[in-house]
Amino acid sequence: QVQLVESGGGLVQPGGSLRLSCAASGSFFRINAMAWYRQAPGKERELVASIIRGVTTNYADSVKGRFSISRDTAKNTVFLQMNSLKPEDTAVYYCNAAIMKTVTSESITMWGQGTQVTVSS
Repeated sequence: QVQLVESGGGLVQPGGSLRLSCAASGSFFRINAMAWYRQAPGKERELVASIIRGVTTNYADSVKGRFSISRDTAKNTVFLQMNSLKPEDTAVYYCNAAIMKTVTSESITMWGQGTQVTVSS
């Protein structure tokens, strides 16, 4: 059974930093892409950042220049370094991965359980 487990959320003051981690465990052939989404109260879930094949990155305009996504391919882990945090970054952050379970299977989308990030003084 493949699982995504997030860690690193918490409470931080405006201007502070946090680093989120998401590790994929279980049996699978390959992870094609990993991403972070977030959902604030009363709002739809939105893409924050993504990384494809560990190389190509993409960011939401609202976090460009402040957040950085990276991946440790050997450890099947993705990180989100969040700097210069703002109150509007407050949300539950979800890890997302496109995973091939076998060499011949199609890619499936998996989600982590979410981790709360609160930016407040």
